[in-house]
Amino acid sequence: MASAARVDLDGKPIKPLTICMIGAGGFIGSHLCEKLMAETPHKVLALDVYNDKIKHLLEPDTAEWADRIQFHRINIKHDSRLEGLIKMADLTINLAAICTPADYNTRPLDTIYSNFIDALPVVKYCSENGKRLIHFSTCEVYGKTIGSFLPKDSPLRQEPEYYVLKEDSSPCIFGSIEKQRWSYACAKQLIERLIYAEGAENGLEFTIVRPFNWIGPRMDFIPGIDGPSEGVPRVLACFSNNLLRREPLKLVDGGESQRTFIYIKDAIEAVLLMICLHLVLLAYNDDNSSQENPARANGHIFNVGNPNNEVTVRQLAEMMTEVYSKVSGEPTLDVPTVDISSKEFYGVGYDDSDKRIPDMTIINRQLGWNPKTSLWDLLESTLTYQHRTYAEAIKKAIAKPAGTN
Repeated sequence: MASAARVDLDGKPIKPLTICMIGAGGFIGSHLCEKLMAETPHKVLALDVYNDKIKHLLEPDTAEWADRIQFHRINIKHDSRLEGLIKMADLTINLAAICTPADYNTRPLDTIYSNFIDALPVVKYCSENGKRLIHFSTCEVYGKTIGSFLPKDSPLRQEPEYYVLKEDSSPCIFGSIEKQRWSYACAKQLIERLIYAEGAENGLEFTIVRPFNWIGPRMDFIPGIDGPSEGVPRVLACFSNNLLRREPLKLVDGGESQRTFIYIKDAIEAVLLMICLHLVLLAYNDDNSSQENPARANGHIFNVGNPNNEVTVRQLAEMMTEVYSKVSGEPTLDVPTVDISSKEFYGVGYDDSDKRIPDMTIINRQLGWNPKTSLWDLLESTLTYQHRTYAEAIKKAIAKPAGTN
């Protein structure tokens, strides 16, 4: 079996864990479930409201991993089964969140509740029952860079200390309260602080993950095809939707913001290493003679991104246009992009950070991990999937006369 290929940090066969994965049916959860089923002996209690993205793992029941994944249709806001499922597991991974920028302005209360209030019971149950927690946060907790407040012609803007984001030293700088775009970042930062406090005061064993724009197949939704027609997904899905419909890509405020992008398969490898470190901690607790340092597994916050894949949003649009033309065989538009204001695109109250470049020192030191996939290659993989999956459905939707069912 494929699972035999995985060993722990001491080179020994991996012992099976039971993992309670909250948000297993989403983009990250679906890829993590695939990896766990294919390459480890672990069992997954998959919790989510929807399971569309993991149906291929749940059916047919003859699959070799069929007895290792159980889907539980749960909304963690109000389900009494949550604590029992966490108690059944060795490790809880919390992926549940509202994490679409368009929602931060239009649904700030839902955003705050989803990312802070709804996460409170998860942290509480893990802490009270002595269960380990891997909690997914966001690179948005950093907010704006120090460099963004310097004069535009200041040479200090080029100094890494003013824009490279470090888990243990970079400040979290947000916009004013009326800029409701920061409702997500503030809620995520506060739950991080609560988790850290539970670790300090009550001994909660945890890892916090800060993803920096993980992208790949099954990310987000295509409006009107596999999501609401009025919805606005994140940047890669927005641009994919425009390309599939042969529409100009909309550049918010000129597309000047800079971002880094990492392939989902690279990022999942980092998460597997974190799970492995929690296995080491379990072994350490069971056997005090273990030579492995448990501090590598506990109490860390990890940036997970690819600083080598840094581009402006405008450059991303240009590259995606070129890649999509290659994978689809369609010519590029005469006018491939248009500029649009953030107020027009997102509504009043939107604000943004200038750069999000992750420092990789801690994750490289603790896990020995580095990302591998170039931006071109990850875009080619993702857009090939998008074209194969959605192109025909969009053509049919466009061809359908208005008012017909």
